[in-house]
Amino acid sequence: MSETGPPAMLSRAAFLDVVRDAPLVSIDLIVRDAAGRVLLGLRRNEPARDFWFVPGGRVLKNEPLEAAFGRLTASELGRAKQRSDARFLGVYEHVYDNNAGERPGFGTHYVVLGYELRLEAGLELPPEQHSDYRWCGVAALLSDDRVHANTKAYFVD
Repeated sequence: MSETGPPAMLSRAAFLDVVRDAPLVSIDLIVRDAAGRVLLGLRRNEPARDFWFVPGGRVLKNEPLEAAFGRLTASELGRAKQRSDARFLGVYEHVYDNNAGERPGFGTHYVVLGYELRLEAGLELPPEQHSDYRWCGVAALLSDDRVHANTKAYFVD
């Protein structure tokens, strides 16, 4: 039996109940420019607040992956892309001791689909999730303590 309907946005309280009780599915966008540098954003929110991280976001209930990819690239990069524009890197897990609601007693578990995109400069990057952006070479991001370990994992064999 399958559920139908539009993607569902949960109330904040309901979302935090899900975070407490289940893993979330998300898409991370490993964006490279022509020089091979990686786009990083300085996270505003928990988990991973104040760390440099690749753009991305969670998949909503009833949202097909193709639609989620288009929505996330539009909201995170300022332009909608299709999954066929990207290279699938694999499935990753991100586990945090804290959560977006900063509630005590539980962390956050993501099952992450990693996708690499090549984009040229000139992106209009929105400020909702990140307070700053930068392009960074792989060697520099691997040696930077402010780049989160879950971002570094995309570049370690």
